[in-house]
This record gives sequence, structure tokens and C-alpha cells, in this order.
Amino acid sequence: MPEKRDLFVTTIIERLRAAYPDAHCELNYETPLQLLIATILSAQCTDERVNQVTPDLFARYPTVTDFAAADRDELETAVHATGFFRQKARFIQESSQAIVHKYGGEVPDNMTDLLTLTGVARKTANVVLGEIYGIADGITVDTHVKRLAKRLGLTAVTDPKKVEQDLMTIIPRENWIEISHLLIFHGRRVCFARKPNCAGCSLADLCPSADTP
Repeated sequence: MPEKRDLFVTTIIERLRAAYPDAHCELNYETPLQLLIATILSAQCTDERVNQVTPDLFARYPTVTDFAAADRDELETAVHATGFFRQKARFIQESSQAIVHKYGGEVPDNMTDLLTLTGVARKTANVVLGEIYGIADGITVDTHVKRLAKRLGLTAVTDPKKVEQDLMTIIPRENWIEISHLLIFHGRRVCFARKPNCAGCSLADLCPSADTP
């Protein structure tokens, strides 16, 4: 029933908003390019580790031109601690080169152009669009959002693209940017991957996966 589903979604958002009034992107950045690169680095890596790497990285390569012209071996060394460093260095450099040569040195402000950048899929594009441009073109689905959406019964699938489509059909567009932050905060603080803290969860009475007495 649509009305019951809408109330369920609204209640989830309201409770998470009350629990995490400061929910926000936890990657540190100052420019659109820095956020793009930090998000690329965050794949299979914690935001905490990325934030340890990026201060020196951004100091060493302060502009998109610097990243585009970087020595690949040196760039790989600079991002080594985030894992998959060869792939990530290539993504960063090739994306930077495209930004320089195709987009006038500016990070694109639309999904179509962002998805032309090497290594940029919808997750990264949604982060950039939402954080930098305030554009809700989709919902950022990372490992936390995917896990919580499944546990809460908001989706029955695990493929990130399909999870995003399911969430976009039931969550109001005005909440698309916010819901990702809220679910990520909850996933990192309460709804852990291996052993969720159901006893301390504000959604336990709503959650079909909750382990409650």
C-alpha cells in the first residue's frame, strides 16, 4: 500500500534526522576537484583513511593540471594507502586530463558529463552533484546505503544501480541527498555490517531485520 509505505519512509527519515542532525559527507575537501578525487579514493576504503591521505596529496597536486601532468608512479605512491592504488591513480589522472581538455578545467555539473570521466560511476557522480551543486539526480549508494536499504526492506536487490532505482521510486526527491548521509551515518554508528546494534537502534521497531527480544 503506497500510503503505508510513504509513512514508513517518512518515519525512517524523521528518526534518522533526529538521531543525526549533523549528518554530512565525511570526506574532507575544499574544491569540487578535491571531492571528486576523494570520492574516487574512497572506493573499498574508509573515509578516515582517505582523509589521512588527501592533505599531502592535495598539497602536492594543487590543481587539475597538476594531477593531469603527474608522474604516474609518483601518483600511485601518493595514493597507495587507500588500496587499489594503480587503478585509482589512473582514474584520477585520466579524469583530470578529461576535465582539462574537455571541460575547461571545471568539474562537470551534470550526470551525463560526469559519467564520461574515467572511474566515475553513479555513486561518485551523485556525491559530486549533491555536495557541490546541490543537484539531486539520484541517490548515492555505497556499501552502507546498500546494506541498510536491504535490511530495512526498502529493496530486495544488492546491485547498487538497482538499489538506487528502488530507493528513487519510494523516497521523495527532496530527500535524495539527505537520505544517503543519514543512512551512512547510521550504518557507521549503529547498523554495523557484521553485528548491528539493534538494541541501540532507533529504527528497530520498524526494521524487518531487527534482532530484538
